[in-house]
Amino acid sequence: MKTVSKKSFFIFLFFLPIAVACLALCIGRYWINPIDVYGAFLAFFGYPVETTIQSVVINLRLPRILLALFVGAGLAVAGAAFQSTFSNPLASPDIIGVSSGAAFGAALGLLLFENMFIVQILAIIFGLAAIGITFTLSKAAKTDSILMIVLAGIIVSGFFTAMISLVKYTADPLLKLPEITFWLMGSLAGANYEKILIAAPLLLLGIIIIWIMKWRLNILALSEEEIQSCGINPKRTRWTIIIAATLIVAATVSLCGQIGWVGLVIPHVARMLVGSDNRYVIPASISIGACYLLIIDTLCRTLSPSEIPLSIMTALIGAPLFAYLFLKKARSWL
Repeated sequence: MKTVSKKSFFIFLFFLPIAVACLALCIGRYWINPIDVYGAFLAFFGYPVETTIQSVVINLRLPRILLALFVGAGLAVAGAAFQSTFSNPLASPDIIGVSSGAAFGAALGLLLFENMFIVQILAIIFGLAAIGITFTLSKAAKTDSILMIVLAGIIVSGFFTAMISLVKYTADPLLKLPEITFWLMGSLAGANYEKILIAAPLLLLGIIIIWIMKWRLNILALSEEEIQSCGINPKRTRWTIIIAATLIVAATVSLCGQIGWVGLVIPHVARMLVGSDNRYVIPASISIGACYLLIIDTLCRTLSPSEIPLSIMTALIGAPLFAYLFLKKARSWL
């Protein structure tokens, strides 16, 4: 991609989530005219607008849209970071066990505590434990095959999925079980400004760390000796990026449940558009991931009278998209 066209493309990617968000404010169970949406914001300055419209736009749709943008961008960046850190195109939060580990921690928190801060802490702890076990198992196999980390991730995911089932089995069937079950399916239905304030620090911290280190992701593709010759500690760099990505996943899982396919598919879409240089892949993943999840969530809340869980819709759209990417790039992955 030429420099001029790349610059124009990234300007387009910057404004794309804003445009999609503006459109999503109009779409819902009933359509709200863009002028009325604009008026809902001006109502704070005395502009006359119906109270119902202002409440729907400001209190219902806006926080949900903001959370979708944050979560989509975060999961896409985390997926891109994992894939580059492990030099594995199949590495993603849900495949290598991070999502399952974080989900178990969050489910345990929901079962035992009511404090969202504790839920987030447990999600982070078990998310890091999951990636640590996956990484250890893949290294113990003493082979460089990119499939080993996937196989290790399947083992770890299976274990934590069983632990989640145990949590559901012990949960109160009337009070806790429905809450945990619905949450595990992934949803932004309970979005509010309080949740955004809870999630934003971890999400932004993880994204900022990966953004700052995005050029180092390119260097991690080199051999250990070449990385060290650049004055970089490969082990410290990898774990810094892994912890940052896990913070993102833990924050999203603790608030929205498990949302699959975003971290796997979106980084590959970004690479198809801007190439393999992570200095461009990371910002592209942020924009595309934010737009993708916002569009998915808008479909979830409008296609059916009863809201469709996010995990169902992301799988229905993400699986065929990944199949296309797999057929197109399978040889370069193996």
